[in-house]
Amino acid sequence: MLSSPLPGADPLRTFTSAAVFLMGALALVVPTGYSVGAALLLLGSAALLFKRAPYSLGASDRWVILALALYGCVVGGLSVVDLGSSGFDIPMRFLLAIPVLLLIVRFPPRQACLWAGMAVGAGGAGSWALWQKSVIGVERAGGYLHVIQFGNLSMLMGVLCLAGLGWAMVQRYRSVWVSMLLAGALLGMLGSLLSGSRGGWIGLPVVGYVLYRGYGRQLSMSIKLAAVGALLAIAVTMYALPQTGVQQRVHAGINDVHQYVSGAERDTSLGLRFEMWRGASSLIRERPVLGWGESGYQAEMVRLGQQGDITMAATQFGHAHNEFVDAFAKRGMVGLFVLLFLYLVPMRMFASGLQHPHLEVRALALAGTLLPVAYIDFGLSQAFLSHNSGAMFYAFWLAVLWGSYRAYAKAFTEQAGSTNDAIASRI
Repeated sequence: MLSSPLPGADPLRTFTSAAVFLMGALALVVPTGYSVGAALLLLGSAALLFKRAPYSLGASDRWVILALALYGCVVGGLSVVDLGSSGFDIPMRFLLAIPVLLLIVRFPPRQACLWAGMAVGAGGAGSWALWQKSVIGVERAGGYLHVIQFGNLSMLMGVLCLAGLGWAMVQRYRSVWVSMLLAGALLGMLGSLLSGSRGGWIGLPVVGYVLYRGYGRQLSMSIKLAAVGALLAIAVTMYALPQTGVQQRVHAGINDVHQYVSGAERDTSLGLRFEMWRGASSLIRERPVLGWGESGYQAEMVRLGQQGDITMAATQFGHAHNEFVDAFAKRGMVGLFVLLFLYLVPMRMFASGLQHPHLEVRALALAGTLLPVAYIDFGLSQAFLSHNSGAMFYAFWLAVLWGSYRAYAKAFTEQAGSTNDAIASRI
């Protein structure tokens, strides 16, 4: 195993390591905790004004930066036209993530801090959800966020802990790191379960496939079968225990669909989503290119409700509870394009590293691939980027994971080249 090829004594690298740790550890356990580490990194990026950058951006770096910039400028510009300066609030996060990406490429955090922060954050989210559910007695755990946002982000942090297992396997204290990340994964998923959020679980087969692409070929058949058996056992246990609320949520979902299809009741949790999607689809047909904007969307949904085309209860929501339908209805084909660009371009860039020979790099590639995969899943039942927590988490973790991935991949390549040159010189 090659040792880490990056120097560890640089003060700015120590700063980014601490900030990234806090970005994960505090994400869901303090109010707007997901902003603490991000704000520190943004402040730290000012140091780039005084540091000569020896790193030249490659084509893949520019593609990821373009994805952030395009989404921020297009969505922000259309929102400002519609809502005034307040419309630029959330889209601005994607532009602010760009200097953070440049900082991380130049001064990447120690991976121990990145993965420790993720494990602590996921473990904290799950533990707090368990406390809220079993001690405080809330119906659905949500921390300081909306229950859907909390549950999905808790799930995402748990999934990212699984991506870090490759890195953990080549560390000195392997058993400690593996145990910490596995605990974070289980507790993060538990936090999602106790939130009662169902949308995040739909995409788990795709998440499993991505993890298999990264690590599956190195595992024996017995380990693969044991992992599948353990997951099935956990799923059955969670469903069987009424205290988790999983069984009730599954039955409620089936009942909602049955009532909607039969016409007996439309104002259920899933029924309202179907009505919102139906109304938004009608609006898309009327203005397919630039959409209706935020204010126009809400006004037109009320009109559809008054006409009886959709139930009036579905008009009270500010978005369509589907990221893609919502973007299409409000910003037309232009908005849908920049949303898909934001997800698919980074996914493609990261996926090229899923078979990297160094597990430290492959773990970052896996985490980066899983970030947009999870957001696409979440977006099927929630306009996730309409919330500050969803926008901040995606934009700044994309910046951190991409900057780290590129820095470590480049450093390992240079180290291997130096080693080969040294060997050749002795022949």
